[in-house]
Amino acid sequence: MDKEEEIEGLAILIRDLRKHKKVTLSELSKRVGRSVGFLSQVERGLSRPSVADLTAIGEALQTPTTYFYSLSKPRALPWVTRPGERRILYYASGITDVLVSPTMSSRFSMLESLLEPGATSGDRPVDDSDEQGGFVLEGELTIWIDGEQDPVTLKPNDSFQLPARCRFSYANLGDKAARVLWVFT
Repeated sequence: MDKEEEIEGLAILIRDLRKHKKVTLSELSKRVGRSVGFLSQVERGLSRPSVADLTAIGEALQTPTTYFYSLSKPRALPWVTRPGERRILYYASGITDVLVSPTMSSRFSMLESLLEPGATSGDRPVDDSDEQGGFVLEGELTIWIDGEQDPVTLKPNDSFQLPARCRFSYANLGDKAARVLWVFT
């Protein structure tokens, strides 16, 4: 699947989930604090949501963000994923997430996030009901936690763990791409 097919697949998942939950675009707009026009463009594959936007959409539709990775690709072994078998999400602001977990039905999921220089999680904090943590593989990741004054910049081999419902933002403020392995409960 190429990048455009992945973006179209995400658009279909969001639209179908919203309709299945019997939520109008206007209702979803109010719940996530984004315009109806923006959400309509996301559902048509014309705009990409930020990480914070997709998390808010999942929360508003009472669905874990990991649902949006659920388009499966054929695998030889159900407990192994290889690079060509992985689901990819392309977000706005230069972030690409690759689902590296072989299944979404376990107690945790793993993502590899690729952040271009200047990439951000969005213009508002991520507010996820899942506990999560990460390990910086390459580059730098700067994290802002609501209520704390100073951001923390993590470098290769640094790790972090955030409790559920922790409101935070993150970005790659460095001059080279960053790779982070994320783990979600």
